Amino acid sequence: MGHPTFGQPRLGHPRPFPLSSRLSRDRHHVLKAWIALILWLIVIAIESTAYLSSENTGHFLYPLLHFLFGIDAAGFEPYHAFIRKSGHVFGYGLLSILLFRAWRETLPAAGGSRWTLQWANIAVLGTALVASLDEWHQSYLPTRTGSVHDVILDTCAGIAAQLALWLWLRRT
Repeated sequence: MGHPTFGQPRLGHPRPFPLSSRLSRDRHHVLKAWIALILWLIVIAIESTAYLSSENTGHFLYPLLHFLFGIDAAGFEPYHAFIRKSGHVFGYGLLSILLFRAWRETLPAAGGSRWTLQWANIAVLGTALVASLDEWHQSYLPTRTGSVHDVILDTCAGIAAQLALWLWLRRT
């Protein structure tokens, strides 16, 4: 009679693994959500390096703002600070949304709810953790400074993103 070929079940035994290499629809969504989150974490890690220090971003933002709006060197600093802090708000707000999405796909709620306080809390705590680690990392770089104020700003951006998400999901 011989041995069954690879992937074929023995009589009366279920397959040891599915032959299809495609993920189930649920696993596919989970994987997509976590990959998007990981890619955004990589972007945040790159932004935390010396390459995107205030001095380095000033080298390309000043000529751009000077060309577009005629801003002089003395007037550039407030705009530069605003742009950099706006980047924090956008980046960590998006991180919070991606964390929410990843945990929503991983820990589905009973009844098919689209928003739970559990997912939002995990997302905000994750945002605060990443912001803290980011600022801690920057405190070791000579061209960067770690700031508890930035951690607070980033965490507030995460909270605001969760509130916006809650309002959006209630509306739709």
